[in-house]
Amino acid sequence: MFVFLALPALLAIPVWIVAVVVKFISVALPGRRADWSRDLLRWCAAMAAAAAVGLYVLGLGAVQLSAHESESGASSSPAPSCRDTDVDDSTLQHLVGHRTSYVPLRFDCVLDDGTTYPSSHGYAWLNGLTAAFGVTAGVLVVPVGTSFVTRRVALRAAASAAPPAAGSGLRGDLDQNCHRPPPLV
Repeated sequence: MFVFLALPALLAIPVWIVAVVVKFISVALPGRRADWSRDLLRWCAAMAAAAAVGLYVLGLGAVQLSAHESESGASSSPAPSCRDTDVDDSTLQHLVGHRTSYVPLRFDCVLDDGTTYPSSHGYAWLNGLTAAFGVTAGVLVVPVGTSFVTRRVALRAAASAAPPAAGSGLRGDLDQNCHRPPPLV
């Protein structure tokens, strides 16, 4: 199933890169809004989260594809991913199976003595980049969340410190909003 999700994730990576480049160019150009920094921080957090999800789905697809190749078809045992790595022939003679993991992403080759070796070092890169983008998204969300909470607390404090307006309540608000100013003479 994840193999089918990996293709859209792979195709989304160039779109993500173009979106990031365009955003950074728009930040460098003059004519920004006054609140651009908060929006940029929120946008960067969303892009980091999207990158983490995209890389993880791509890795899930790679693990699923390796597992599928090793469980079906002619010449599927030992796993093609294990045979294609840079190991010597004596190690390949002791190869008895494979082990998959989805958290963290791994496809390990199992030898007859119980030891394992990774079928690809690309999974380490995928895990590292996914974690880095995830942590980056989390770190960028914290200032946005704290500024939102701080602003809400300040608004509540200001509202409780101010005396209630005349005719407070829904009807009073309507009366204030619909009141016409006196004519200018």
